[in-house]
Amino acid sequence: TPEKVNFLETHARGLICAPITQERAEELDLPMMVTNNTSVHATPFTVSVDLLTHGCTTGISAYDRAQTILALTRHDTAPEDFGRPGHVFPLRAMNKGVLRRAGHTEATVDFARL
Repeated sequence: TPEKVNFLETHARGLICAPITQERAEELDLPMMVTNNTSVHATPFTVSVDLLTHGCTTGISAYDRAQTILALTRHDTAPEDFGRPGHVFPLRAMNKGVLRRAGHTEATVDFARL
């Protein structure tokens, strides 16, 4: 919800990320942000996105980011529904979750599957 995104912006700070499965990233044609990830934790960023529909405007508002995150989970969302780059940063979880990579991305996807 916009309220939850606003809470994240106010209290957590930093980037708004949205962990997704490898399969979902492929369905939405979300390539990795870089081909050679040299970050300390190898955080698996895809290209960032903004939803172009559902009343979204600039992509930066709490409403726009909440709608973008929801769209990443909806089965009727297509790759062309997103503008790139954007203000939401999908993270591509490894298959087999934390058994493959002990990261917050995989832990979040594993937890969501429960």
